[in-house]
Amino acid sequence: MNEALAARLRKALAGRRRIAEKKMFGGVCFLLRGNMLCGMGEDKFMFRVGKAQDAAALKRAGAKPMDITGRVMKGFVWVDPKRCDARALKRWIAMAEDHVGKLPAKEKR
Repeated sequence: MNEALAARLRKALAGRRRIAEKKMFGGVCFLLRGNMLCGMGEDKFMFRVGKAQDAAALKRAGAKPMDITGRVMKGFVWVDPKRCDARALKRWIAMAEDHVGKLPAKEKR
């Protein structure tokens, strides 16, 4: 796991309520009310932007479609951390929160 990328996300998410951290996909994911919000793989950030924002997200600097299983996962994007300064990171989180914040909370299992 790339601890430097995880630390950047932790810092950007600091002070937000209802955020939980969970190890997933060989990295860390951050959940908002139990729903995946963002995270990081070995060398890139991941954001859950929703299908409605997918095209707009992919136009942003450093964004690529998320493909883990050989199939593109619409509504999720990978972002190159080199193209994502602190301001851009906050904008990515805001885009993800716009989508995930509208989802019903998941019960803890």
